[in-house]
Amino acid sequence: MNLKILVMAGDGIGPEVTKEAVAVLQEVAEIGGHKLTLEAKRIGGVAIVQDGTPLPDDTLKAALDSDAVLLGAVGGNEFNSLPPDKRPEAGLLKIRAELGGFANLRPAFAFKELAVNSPLRPEIINGVDILFVRELLGGLYFGQPRAWDREKGESWNTMRYTRDEVARVAHIAFGLAKRRRKKLTSVDKANVLEVSQLWRATVNEVAAEFPDVMVEHQYVDAMAMHLMNQPRNYDVVLTENLFGDILSDESAVITGSLGMLPSATIGGKVNLYEPVHGSAPDIAGKGLANPLGAILTGALILRHSGGLEAEAAAIEASVRKVLEQGFRTPDLARSNPQGFTVLKTAEMGAKVRETVKEQLLAPSR
Repeated sequence: MNLKILVMAGDGIGPEVTKEAVAVLQEVAEIGGHKLTLEAKRIGGVAIVQDGTPLPDDTLKAALDSDAVLLGAVGGNEFNSLPPDKRPEAGLLKIRAELGGFANLRPAFAFKELAVNSPLRPEIINGVDILFVRELLGGLYFGQPRAWDREKGESWNTMRYTRDEVARVAHIAFGLAKRRRKKLTSVDKANVLEVSQLWRATVNEVAAEFPDVMVEHQYVDAMAMHLMNQPRNYDVVLTENLFGDILSDESAVITGSLGMLPSATIGGKVNLYEPVHGSAPDIAGKGLANPLGAILTGALILRHSGGLEAEAAAIEASVRKVLEQGFRTPDLARSNPQGFTVLKTAEMGAKVRETVKEQLLAPSR
């Protein structure tokens, strides 16, 4: 493998967790004899401070010249007074649009070792393995017109989709379901929204091309409830942009921490990878951040951009093994701090690297 990765660490805890993810990727590359080329660029708040814009032109150019892009996090309280198009998050929305990735893959799986961290009973979350496929370039986040008229005291956003936008993400979701447990749940609000009526009709059209995949439809409010009381009923969950953002974050309850969730955005010119958690400015620089979501995001880079399934699986297995051994970051140790070995960000990253090395060099492999 020869993989060129642009690293945009971003703001808050982004640089800390991204550093550990990159170190794991370098360990895998060294063991496997793969060539990994890394380049660092700014995005978000750090780019606003140093470059005057949340997405500098040279960052975008480097992204388009890469095989994959790894993002840490963007955002900070000091930027909240800026207009929406000037905030750090505007850089993230713009690079998503420019790279063209329209399917955001967000795995949510239950770690039995973290069951005590979840408010849900172990018998509810045991064995949960859900893959959210969130449409990423349409809906309220990108629809026009949008505005905030401060003088009139009113604002508006537009939820808009075309049939083709829905069909292309549905094809990806059905293709993934076909390789998993052959069940797809499409989430909408078709009893109220015309946009959702288009969404449901288009999903049904695409479903006809995948007769071996069972498809069902859920309203988003009902789905929010079902995720908490019967999550094992779901395999691939297909949603539009806003609903997918909310539901996949809600699924952090299943995993035990938002810091455990990776994501990949595929379908465009270059795939974009980022952990689901935010910039967490309150703990930035203190070594308290959980790097496992970012490390698992690195596994998705190897799987979807590098074609290295065995290596990706080795990283995922290593994360599980480290948890089995009782190692935790502070967010994962709140329920029983006396019973775990609590590690700082860099220490957890080192422990995963050590375990990955054991996994990849084991004779059975």
